[in-house]
Amino acid sequence: MRFDLTDLRLFLAVVDAGSITHGAADVGLSLPAASERLRDMEANGGVQLLERGRRGVSPTPAGEALAHHARLIQRQLTQMRGELGEHASGLRATIRLLANTAAIVEYLPPRLAEWMGKHPRTDIDLKERQSIEIARAVSVGLAEIGVLSDAVDTSGLMLRPFAIDRLVVVVPRDHALAAAKHIAFADILHEYFVGLAGGALQEHIDAQAARLGTRLKMRVRMRTFESICDMAGRGIGLGIVPEAAARRCGRSARIAALRLTDSWATRRLSVCVRSLEDLPSPARDLFEHLATI
Repeated sequence: MRFDLTDLRLFLAVVDAGSITHGAADVGLSLPAASERLRDMEANGGVQLLERGRRGVSPTPAGEALAHHARLIQRQLTQMRGELGEHASGLRATIRLLANTAAIVEYLPPRLAEWMGKHPRTDIDLKERQSIEIARAVSVGLAEIGVLSDAVDTSGLMLRPFAIDRLVVVVPRDHALAAAKHIAFADILHEYFVGLAGGALQEHIDAQAARLGTRLKMRVRMRTFESICDMAGRGIGLGIVPEAAARRCGRSARIAALRLTDSWATRRLSVCVRSLEDLPSPARDLFEHLATI
């Protein structure tokens, strides 16, 4: 069997995502290229590694064995990079950081800017993911650091508090709901909405609607929280955004913000790593910086 490091990283990403499409995206490969690599791995090994179904993929017993050894190799590679990094002089380093939507938009920019200003030779490969995907990626070494919600399973990871992210509903100031301070998600599902054009947060919100057996009636999708607040203030539809974004946008958009009473709408964000000992020095330093509230 001849598997290169890209094969192993791809296979782990696919197994942990339960999807070839998402796994390919996590390692920066196109879907056709990823599918071809996986077929070649099975052909070269003479064994089926993945069960393919309508809802995604799962590893066969042989695939589970390969995933176990691939994780061991990933950990050894991380340790090797860390030790070599200690001896490298004047070389650039890159830290792989995954975070959810709110962290990327509201909380990370000032903290990253402060740290990166002091570390001009270190770059950040920042990607947006849902918290469950972040936990999986960090646990198998596809990212050094993650910022995620504590609502997902984080067993095996080292966590430090990062921020408290509260979601609010934004409505026009003259809306019938504007006088309320709090509201339940179920009580607004009959309304029309302005949402995000993709991203982990919108997927999270859509999933909560699906749990209640419905879909949001979406009038339009925007790319920023500022745009959502502006559209909501003009009466186009209700928006759901982080409280910090509503507070910032409220100075210009004519909106009122109502806190959602649902437990999923208050998220305690944590910064996580698999192990401090496995991290290269720059990543270890960034983790400590992000964990300082």
